[in-house]
Amino acid sequence: MRQTILGVFLGLIFAGVGVFWWQGTAKVEANAPPPPIAEELGPSPAILPISDPGEMTGPTPPEASELTREEKRFFRYDRNRDRKITRNEMLSSRSDGFRKLDVDGNNLLTFEEWAVTTVTRFDEMDADANAELSPAEFATSAPKPKARRTSCRC
Repeated sequence: MRQTILGVFLGLIFAGVGVFWWQGTAKVEANAPPPPIAEELGPSPAILPISDPGEMTGPTPPEASELTREEKRFFRYDRNRDRKITRNEMLSSRSDGFRKLDVDGNNLLTFEEWAVTTVTRFDEMDADANAELSPAEFATSAPKPKARRTSCRC
């Protein structure tokens, strides 16, 4: 019962403060100065200054080089573009394969299951065992092309 009475009392206090605040801001707005004239603001920001660059030319844009399919696949893993894939770079980009790596078949993939499989695959590709993949070593992991149909069933 006390909480209800206290709640009603505090609600009335807040309502009274709100009414006085609302009336006070209305008086300030009624006595506010008129908006400035457009000439006092300066030039309109919508009007851009005209500049003539004359004979000046900017730098030529860089040309995009065509990468082979294998180079594109390599650079998806090589995050820092040093032309070497470290174990951490290989592990960081393999998150999409979690569902394929469930070794014990319990429909739960632990990080350990995923990391062991990925590290094993990395070690298989790393022929010289220097903990880095060169482009040639990485090329050994390229997916096999799918067989194309020769007959059309139109």
